[in-house]
Amino acid sequence: MTDLMTDQLTPADARRLLDLWDTQQEAYVAHRENRFQAMRDVLRLHLGDRPATVLDLACGPGALTDRVLTELPAARCVAVDYDPMLLRIAAAALTDHGDRADVRDLDLVADDWADRLGVDTVDAVVSSTALHWLSPAQLLAVYTAAARLLRPGGILLNADHLRYGPDAPTRQAVAQRHDEQTQLAGFAAGALRYDTWHTEAAQVPALAALTAERQRRFADRPRQPDAPLEFHLAALRTAGFAEVGTVWQYLDDYVVFARR
Repeated sequence: MTDLMTDQLTPADARRLLDLWDTQQEAYVAHRENRFQAMRDVLRLHLGDRPATVLDLACGPGALTDRVLTELPAARCVAVDYDPMLLRIAAAALTDHGDRADVRDLDLVADDWADRLGVDTVDAVVSSTALHWLSPAQLLAVYTAAARLLRPGGILLNADHLRYGPDAPTRQAVAQRHDEQTQLAGFAAGALRYDTWHTEAAQVPALAALTAERQRRFADRPRQPDAPLEFHLAALRTAGFAEVGTVWQYLDDYVVFARR
């Protein structure tokens, strides 16, 4: 833990915010739980019931780590993020898992993040709806570092929207309309919008003081251009993965797979 996570946030408050996060994300990601289940199935079938270390990149408030630890009772998760508010929530929300959940404050853009991880090897690397914030060069660097951390035979799973390009105009239009309908239905059912969720989180005293630090950390990090599926697969091959592909897809939402 870092000094940014010394103020108390109760597990109950953290769980409430994590539940609101899940509902908010479901308004942006159709069939999100099916996507998570595909990832959990691959991890369970590949890793079995042996003790394993799973690295969750850009873990947010701990949604994927929570599901992985529930699915794999012998596993340990190292969950890293750079958002101080989300880190604080993850650290408190994951307390039910005891020392199997290890939340770390690390910046994936930094060249030495893997060296500072404090773990020599991991059995799997996962991420969900997060790595699109990286530029293509940064994404390749993260994939390369992940390949170095993974033991031989270890796997990487990255779930995200990987948008169709101009060469697929019909699929692009269909996926966009589907996103719009999913969001309208989700918000009508009471889901918070992304910005509204952060406003809600900032009302919690233990998190309010982190607002300025969060803004400082991300002030110079604009949203990056979308990297298509083909770029991810090529980057993974360049990073040293032996087998790359996908294990789940719904329109332009994928779970990308790679084996070291």
